[in-house]
Amino acid sequence: MFKNRLSTKLQPVFWSIAIFIVAQALTFATVWRQGLFFEEQNINLPSQPPDVISVWPGPITQPDGTVVDVPVYSSIGPILIYFAVVIAVMALVLYYMPMSLLKRLLRFLFGLLFAWGIFVALAVWLPFWASIAVAAVIGFAWLLYPKVWLHNSVMVLAMVSLAAVFGRFISPWTAMVLLAILAIYDLFAVRFGFMLWLASKLSLSKAMPAFVFPRSGDSWNGSMEAASFTTAPDHPSVRRFSILGGGDIAFPLLVSASVFFAAGFRTALIIAGFGLLGLTGAYAIQIALLKGKPVPALPPIAVSCAIGLLLFV
Repeated sequence: MFKNRLSTKLQPVFWSIAIFIVAQALTFATVWRQGLFFEEQNINLPSQPPDVISVWPGPITQPDGTVVDVPVYSSIGPILIYFAVVIAVMALVLYYMPMSLLKRLLRFLFGLLFAWGIFVALAVWLPFWASIAVAAVIGFAWLLYPKVWLHNSVMVLAMVSLAAVFGRFISPWTAMVLLAILAIYDLFAVRFGFMLWLASKLSLSKAMPAFVFPRSGDSWNGSMEAASFTTAPDHPSVRRFSILGGGDIAFPLLVSASVFFAAGFRTALIIAGFGLLGLTGAYAIQIALLKGKPVPALPPIAVSCAIGLLLFV
C-alpha cells in the first residue's frame, strides 16, 4: 500500500519532468529550424536586442559609455502592463460573465491559441498550406473532442511556439526579470487562493491553460470535463487529477529560447537544465513539506534559472 501511495505521489512529478524535457527539446528544434527558415525565405527580422534590463524603451547608456536603444518589446514596463491588463480583464470576465457564455468564449479563444501554436511549430518544417491544414484539423479536434492527452499535446506546442517567437525579441535577462516578477505573482496567487479559483473557473469550460495529469491510466483518454475542480481541489486525497500551470513550462522555455539566440545552444541547454532542477525542487517542496498541497512552481524555477544565468551567461 505504501508503494502504491508513493507511486501516486510521484506520477505528477514524472509527467511534469517528461513534458518539460519534451517541450525544451521541441523548442530547441524549432528555434534552430527557425533561423534556417528565415534564410530560405529571405525574411529579415530584427536581431535580439542588447542584454540590458530596461523599464521603458529608448536609449540607455551602459557602464562602458556605450549607448544602446532598447525596443518596446524588450522593455519590462510595457510587458508588465500587458500582463497586468490581461490578468485583470480575465479576472473580471471570469467573475461577471455567465458560465454558459464564458464556456463558449474560452473554448473559442483557446482553440485559436492552440491552432496558432501548432501552425507556428509546423510552419518552419512544412509548406504553408500544409501547416494551416494540420493546425485547423487539430484545433477543431480539440474543440470537438477535448481529450486529456490531446489537450496536453497541443499545450506543449503552444508553449513551444510562444517561446520560439518571443524568445527572439527579448534578451535573456529581460526574460529572467519577467520570470522573477511572475514568480512573485505566482507565490501570492497560490497563497491567497486566486490561482485555485482561476483554475476551477477555467476547468468548467474544459479549457485550462495548464497540463492535466490523471491518477489512472485510462483517464488519459477521458474528457477534460472530468478534470474540472468540482470536489475539494485543496485536498490531495480526493483529487483524480493533478495540474501543472502552463506558465511553469512556458516561461522557462522563454528563458531558454532567449539564451539560445544570445549565447548558443550549449549555454541554452545548461539553462534548461537549471529550469528543470527548479521544477523538480518545487515538487520536492510539495511532497516533503506541504504534504501534497498546491505549491507555486515558478519561484523555485526562477531562482534556479537566475543562478544558471549568473554562472553561465
